Amino acid sequence: MTDQADHLRNLVSQGKRRILRTIAISSGKGGVGKTSITTNLGIMLAQMRKKVVIVDADMGLANIDVLLRLQTKYNLQHIIDGEKRIDEVVIDGPGGIKIIPSASGAQLLTQLTSEQRERFISEFSIFEGNVDYLLIDTAAGISPNVTEFILAAGEVLVVTTPDPTAITDAYALIKIITRYSDNMKIGLFVNMASDAAEAQEVENNLKLVTERFLHTRIEGMGYMLRDRQVSDAVKKQVSFVLHNPSCPASSCIKALASRLSNFCSHDNSKTLVKFAEKITESIK
Repeated sequence: MTDQADHLRNLVSQGKRRILRTIAISSGKGGVGKTSITTNLGIMLAQMRKKVVIVDADMGLANIDVLLRLQTKYNLQHIIDGEKRIDEVVIDGPGGIKIIPSASGAQLLTQLTSEQRERFISEFSIFEGNVDYLLIDTAAGISPNVTEFILAAGEVLVVTTPDPTAITDAYALIKIITRYSDNMKIGLFVNMASDAAEAQEVENNLKLVTERFLHTRIEGMGYMLRDRQVSDAVKKQVSFVLHNPSCPASSCIKALASRLSNFCSHDNSKTLVKFAEKITESIK
């Protein structure tokens, strides 16, 4: 265990500490491809020489391990319960990413005891200064557990599709976020678009209503075309950016990774420990 912990602490070259960006990736509606986008985005960022940790924060239907055909013995609940250390739970994912698995039906953060909260904070310190991106794959919807993860992050990427119900639910999620935070950086990503024009229409409409009724500006972060390669990769339980790096969907994810790199957070001081502290503060 010590050797693995030492390895994790040395993810970055000696003498250089990394500034972490915590990005919650969420959606108002399930089935919009959020988890696939999260994992493939993480892999693309890793290909850009970024150190990436993905937290599967879907306490109800954890599925990153299934999506990527990963064998997991332990998960986030084992850390919360004090049964395992974080370096025993984190696993190597494809393309150089690290993943902290969750578990279906895991204990909600709102139910943590004071001792569990302290453990949650201290365990995350192993990554501090060694990670560029912490991507938090939340559950879909607007439950308290989802909003806690979002509000603890420095930024949120809301994923929707052109489907009217997905757009409506995306707006509802943005409305909840703005109710509790007036400075959250909100990005929008349109998945399963038929073409660029359709994606732009969705983006324009959501921007219009959020500015008019919520007095909030959201940032368009691009789109992903409907691509058969994505569904084929899901069936094969592989990453589509690795399986077919030249397909249209991979090009869209590459563009998203580039936009994220240029769309800098104003709060560059946020660390994994501060992220954990902010979560636990919100649920005391």
